[in-house]
Amino acid sequence: MDFKHNIETNIPLLEEILGSWKSVIGTEYEGYRNHVYRMYYCCLLLSDTDEESKQKLQIAAAFHDIGIWIDNTVDYIPPSIPPAMSYLETNGLEGWAEEISLMISEHHKLTRFTDSQYPLVEIFRKGDLVDFSFGLFKFGIPSAKLRDVMDAFPNAGFHKNLAKRAGRWFLKHPLNPLPMMKW
Repeated sequence: MDFKHNIETNIPLLEEILGSWKSVIGTEYEGYRNHVYRMYYCCLLLSDTDEESKQKLQIAAAFHDIGIWIDNTVDYIPPSIPPAMSYLETNGLEGWAEEISLMISEHHKLTRFTDSQYPLVEIFRKGDLVDFSFGLFKFGIPSAKLRDVMDAFPNAGFHKNLAKRAGRWFLKHPLNPLPMMKW
């Protein structure tokens, strides 16, 4: 069976987490939901993952940009972490807190994340970059598989909405145009 037929468009854990934020995200919900799914599938295409790793990736993916809407900001990484930590605590997954916090905090790191204790952090960083760059950076993901993911989860204005927010941010903070990026 080819990859396209293995793409689930309704993953229960992602739907549960994202659904609880639907009213906060509002009209940008479909775009964010699809971004989360695209980056999650990019992560799966970058590395063989066991079920526990898939669950970690899904939790981190659902929360990684949520601060955009919680604090209405482009400096969204810091406010994206507390809701993820709260979710982990509520669900008895506190042992994953450091790794998931790093996945969120480092997902816009411009250089490799090299701590071998947490290999999912680098996979997550790359998965987000593949989607954010519209596949300009693929890290070895075959174009046909990436196209299957993009077709299954249309952009739905995600990048356009980010660009609008970034433009408004830049007007107010011209000396700090991309606060979410780090070396």
